[in-house]
Amino acid sequence: MVDQRYTRTAIFLHWLIAALLIGQFSFGWYLDEIPRGVPERSYFVNLHKSTGIVIGLLIFIRLFWRLAHTPPPLPLTVPSWERRLATAGHRLLYALMVIMPVSGYIASNFSKYGIKFFNVVSFPPWGIDDKAIYAFFNGTHKLASWLLLVMVILHVLAALKHLFIDRDQVFSRMLLRRRAAQRQ
Repeated sequence: MVDQRYTRTAIFLHWLIAALLIGQFSFGWYLDEIPRGVPERSYFVNLHKSTGIVIGLLIFIRLFWRLAHTPPPLPLTVPSWERRLATAGHRLLYALMVIMPVSGYIASNFSKYGIKFFNVVSFPPWGIDDKAIYAFFNGTHKLASWLLLVMVILHVLAALKHLFIDRDQVFSRMLLRRRAAQRQ
């Protein structure tokens, strides 16, 4: 019988990245409230960049894990149109999760500020200070963040549909179980 659950590593990375992304979205919105030119802004911007780098690395680990470990198949009760939509949605989620931190990192390297990792270690920019390049990648970063937020909301709504309406096993595939329950 084929296991219908994701691996413990996949489940752990899924929920860890989900929690970190929610925090990072909130942090990004908070940054918009801090006026430019005040010393506190650079402190918080560097924290946002630093946590973005860490989350980006976790996303790459999750992506490589996913590529190396085939996800469990959806239950046969899931219609084919819904399977195709789920596949497309997951691919878009992964693409946006890669585009967002990469574009933010690149944008940071085309400004004179670079990155001060957790406000301790300075990573000078490897690009030139170019406002047009910075604006392009920063705009890409912001657009990807909004699109990712929309996709996360749709992903959550789809999961809740499976939990409360379809009442199938799709939602539970991404939940950790106690060891005793797994043996049964």
